[in-house]
Amino acid sequence: MPSDLSPLPPDTHFDDVGPFDLIGDVHGCAGELEILLDMLGYQLEFDGPEGQRAYEVTHPEGRKPVLLGDLVDRGPRTPDVLRLAMHLVETGRGHAVVGNHDDKFRRWLVGNSVVLSHGIERTIEQFSRETRQFRDAVTDFLHTLPDHLVLDRGQLVVAHAGLHAHMHGETGKRVRSFAMFGETTGERDEHGLPIRLDWARNYSGPATVVHGHVAEPDVRERNNVLCIDTGCCFGGHLTALTWPERKLFQVPAHKEWFNSPRWPTNGPDG
Repeated sequence: MPSDLSPLPPDTHFDDVGPFDLIGDVHGCAGELEILLDMLGYQLEFDGPEGQRAYEVTHPEGRKPVLLGDLVDRGPRTPDVLRLAMHLVETGRGHAVVGNHDDKFRRWLVGNSVVLSHGIERTIEQFSRETRQFRDAVTDFLHTLPDHLVLDRGQLVVAHAGLHAHMHGETGKRVRSFAMFGETTGERDEHGLPIRLDWARNYSGPATVVHGHVAEPDVRERNNVLCIDTGCCFGGHLTALTWPERKLFQVPAHKEWFNSPRWPTNGPDG
């Protein structure tokens, strides 16, 4: 498999009208994800011990989870999160988009040199107990994840870090980079983390955009853009936004799984 790959065509699912349950950055917190899905009315069956579970997920009303990327790193059970996400996507019972942490782990899996920081070292350790077959399946899965989704006939756009209106349904390196990282200044703060710009301040597109990436204690909404990453891996909450109802459901983190110098009093992290 090539060490790096060009962006895939946009995976719009334009005619999929849901209803959906949009779920913020899971970051390996499989226990909280299982509880949240149960809270949302999903029938969740699994086989095997924690870390090696096989999942069967259905909803009696046909609702679909939509995972907003950053499935991996920081939390204790990244392999389980990936198994659940792969089940949802492969069965057509849910969707997922790629996050910057997911893409970094994919690059590590195919042999690229990456900086072992910000939680990827925990994912690598957890994968040391996995089979080559599963590692290869995860590599393929992460490569095929779209950078954004256009859902409900264009009324809803989902991307890990959000997306400008003129990029909806488009493809290319700029679109993929924005969808994974958002808008940054190109500089880093005293913690070595990217300095971000608030791209939603000028958003005026017709679609509602829902994203994660920027972890904050509370859901943030501006100009029909919602950020629902509420820092589960940092000891915050795992949040779901129902669509089209636009109701919030939250599960508190079982513990602080990963310490961030910017959470929560010093600003967002992603």
